[in-house]
Amino acid sequence: MSEPLSLEAGMRLALVQARAAAALGEVPVGAVLEAGGQILAAAHNLVERDQRPSAHAELLAIEAACQRLSQKWLPGNARLFVTLEPCPMCAGLLAQARLATLVYGAYDPKSGGVDHGPKVFDHPQSHHRPQVISGILEQDCAGLLTDFFAARRPL
Repeated sequence: MSEPLSLEAGMRLALVQARAAAALGEVPVGAVLEAGGQILAAAHNLVERDQRPSAHAELLAIEAACQRLSQKWLPGNARLFVTLEPCPMCAGLLAQARLATLVYGAYDPKSGGVDHGPKVFDHPQSHHRPQVISGILEQDCAGLLTDFFAARRPL
């Protein structure tokens, strides 16, 4: 087993994924799932390519990790690094997958589901609440999104 990733190192890997999404014309969100220093999965948004509204980076990373591990729940030390605050759909999945720690970069006051909007983990119906660490490399993560959308909006 390796040393767990530092928060910044994990987020830098997620940013690599987010940049890959942007290169494909996808909203630049990237995710890396790690447990005990081992990368279990890495993914980025593929909503446009797959024409599938659920093809968010978090969902793709969790599905890949669970398939790789042949189990429905994540290991008890699993950490997900994601460049943007998860939406309510993804936050619900994180709870269902029993994620230990969520680490995210940019806040999403408009569509977030963790620290904004419905605050999924705060609901009594959420049977699992991961530890949440937010704002890691926030400016890098937010800047990538800002630049992506600015390039698509008419002046």
